[in-house]
Order: sequence, then C-alpha cells, then structure tokens
Amino acid sequence: MIPHDPARLILPAIRWSDETGFAHEEEPIADALALGVGGFIVFGGPADAVRSLTRDLRAGAGRPLLIAADLERGAGQQFAGLTELPPPLALASLDDPGAIREAGAVTAQDALSVGINWVFAPVADLDLAASNPIVQTRSFGSDPAAAAAAVRHWIAGCQGAGALACAKHYPGHGRTTTDSHAGLPVVEADAATLETVDRVPFAAAIDEGVAAVMTAHVAYPGLDLGSLPATLSSVILGSLRSELDFEGAIVTDAMIMDGAFVGRSEGAAYVQAIAAGVDLLLYPKHPRAARDAVAGAIDAGTLAAERVEDALGRYARLLARAPQGTGTAAASGDAGRHLADRLIARGLVRGEKLELRQPIDLVVVDDDLGGPYPASPSDWTATELTARGIELGPGGSRVVLAFAEPRAWKGRGGFGRVSRDRLLVETPQASLIVLFAHPRLMGEIPSDAPLMHAWHRQRPMQEAVARWIASRVG
Repeated sequence: MIPHDPARLILPAIRWSDETGFAHEEEPIADALALGVGGFIVFGGPADAVRSLTRDLRAGAGRPLLIAADLERGAGQQFAGLTELPPPLALASLDDPGAIREAGAVTAQDALSVGINWVFAPVADLDLAASNPIVQTRSFGSDPAAAAAAVRHWIAGCQGAGALACAKHYPGHGRTTTDSHAGLPVVEADAATLETVDRVPFAAAIDEGVAAVMTAHVAYPGLDLGSLPATLSSVILGSLRSELDFEGAIVTDAMIMDGAFVGRSEGAAYVQAIAAGVDLLLYPKHPRAARDAVAGAIDAGTLAAERVEDALGRYARLLARAPQGTGTAAASGDAGRHLADRLIARGLVRGEKLELRQPIDLVVVDDDLGGPYPASPSDWTATELTARGIELGPGGSRVVLAFAEPRAWKGRGGFGRVSRDRLLVETPQASLIVLFAHPRLMGEIPSDAPLMHAWHRQRPMQEAVARWIASRVG
C-alpha cells in the first residue's frame, strides 16, 4: 500500500512556443495535475503569459505548488519583459558583494511577480576546465573561497527577497569535459580534491541556508567506486546529508538527460534516484511513467516506503516556505543596464584609446547557432546604435561582434572550426573586436586589433556595448 502519493515528488516541464504559446502544453498540464504532481519547471514566455500560466496552474491544482525556473542570469533569462542580468562570472569580476546580493534579490522579485517561487540558481560549480562545454561563465569563478562567498551573497539576496534558491550541481560540474545531456561525464579527481575544492561553494550555500541542492548527472569514482552518477549515488548524496549537514530538499538535474540513464531503464533511474536520497524528480521524460515506477517499486518492496515518506516530508517543508500567487511587483529593470554598463565602462582589454568613424560596419561571428534551442538575437547592438543615430554599413570602422556562450550541445568550450575560420577572415581589418564570451576565449581571437570583453550575448551586454561604441564615434 502506497503511504502517500509519490506523484508529489515529480516536477514536469512546461515550455513556451513562439507559435502556440503555452496552448500545446494544455493536455500534458491537465494530465500532470490529475496525476497530482508537486509542481513544474517553466521555460520561456512573456511575463504576462507566464503570470497567467502560474495562476491557472494553481487554480487547476486547487493547492499550493512549487513552480521553478532556471534563472542564473535573472528572470529575464527565461521570461521576456523581466530583468536580465550579466552572468555570474561577470558579476564576480566586479569584486562587489553588494552587486551579487542585488542580483539575487532582483531575480527573486521578478520571479515572484510572475508566480515562480523556486529559482534554480546559483551555480555553485567552479570554472575549472577550459574545455568544459556547459559551465564557463555560469560559474562565479575558479577560486573555491571567492566562489563560495559569491554563492552566499546571491542566496542571501534571493531568499531574503522571498524566493527559494537552489545550489547546483552537487558535488560539482566544473571539471567535466563532456556533456551530461548526451552521456555520462566522469570526473577523475580524487576524494580529497573534490572535498576541499569542488564542494566548498556547496558547503557555503548550505551554511547560508539554501533551500535546495541540485544533483549532477556526473560520475565521481573518487567518491563512489561504482561510478554511478551523483543523482543515483547513495554514497555521494549521503555525504551531502552526513558530512555537509544538509537538511533541505535534494532535486535532480533534468531527467531528460542521458547522463542519468546510462546502463538502466527510465523507470529504474527514477526509482534509483529516490532510493539514493533524491527528494524530487525534475523534468522526467514521462511524468506518469515516473510516478508509476516509484509506486510500483514501493508495492514490490524494492523501494522503502520510509524513504518516500522522508522525501515527501522534505517536499512538504519546501512547499511551506514557497510563496504562492503573484502579488509581488516586478523589479524596475535598471539593475541589468546598470551592471552591464559597469562592466563595459572598463573599456578595452587590448589596444589604445579608440575613435571610430561612421558608418559602422558591424560583422557578426556567431558560434551559438544550431542546437535544439535557438540562441537569443545577435542584433541588439545594431538596434541600439541605430536608435542613437549611428549610421551602419560599409565604408567606415569595422566592428566584429564575436559570440560564444556555453551551450550544452556544442560539446566544447571554445569557438568551433567554422567560427575560427570566419574570425581569421573578418578580424584583420577590424577597428574593434567585441567578445561576448568567457575571457579565456580572448586567446582564440586571431588578430591584434583593439579588443573589448563583453561576457555574454544577452541584451543588456549588447546594448551596453552599443552605448560605448556610440560615445566613441567621431
């Protein structure tokens, strides 16, 4: 007999479509609510549409829900009309704890304004491998103590403003060089290194009172000789409880990623995760199959009912902390622009004082095209320059905009061959090169032209670059 419904431990995904909005999700949502899921993770959509969605979800459920989103760069990362913030590594470079705390608070305020009560941030992974395809600027840096301090400030800002935070991806994704969406990465570092380096920001997050921790679909043979992904390892998750004294909720990374399933069936992975110490299953491929697998394992005696009761208890305590509704006003949006301007105000990282002449010949080298989800636009710099009366086109100063953000499908940390070839062609005649990427990619720019570092392709950074360029047009 199932003690309580394990469906509460499942958080399906809802994705916005530019063609259908959320309408294509109506049937899966109805099925998930009938199943009794504990909440959802939401990807994309205009703020007004997301606000309507979360109201409808709660009304349809007739009970409180956990409604989460990946908001590492502010709520504007997912939801149009809310504040987008520079990436964590850029914030850390300001050496200003107040800026990081403000980022957490603004993120929470915006999230709550559209009914999102759980923020899947901050990233507590360290930036340790140049070839890491997915962490990079999402991290607060490579130094454990400095990153730990930043993680603390971000959590304090977020949870102080009322939203739940979630440190990810335990025990650290920073050393991986392959993509856990496509397979099982293996981190070969020994236990002492992982405990004294990689885990330090997670320990700080727990000490700060973070509400939840997300697992990594990564194997660490130095911690678990069975080389299970952390998501399925009772040894690794047990250390989170026994060594770091974490009493909050443990949530999986997305359970659509192949790293969680290598060598086992879908249902077996769900059961093994709960048995290992996970409390919530995020984004399972098939929510009903996940519920049935867990319920079946309880009935068969292969999953202890006490473990499920423990997970349900942690879910209930997390839910009790989560604000419901959309009563909070959104942040003003000034924080994103202000922080981006601070970063760009540093000016050139290579070259002397610059004067540009019209028309500005903007050339885009975009390494982020392709993959399952489209990159955000690359034309905000052009739009902002035009709005400021700057003529665009050939004949004046050439400005090359080079984009390369961390995207899981790339399977690499730097520019791809096509982008490198284009840079070879376009940069020798450039008056200015602007790099929207991790700072170490400066070494991949095949030119000694003046160089500006702009961190990320997001709108605030592109517009800040445009304002800087406009101020230097003679």
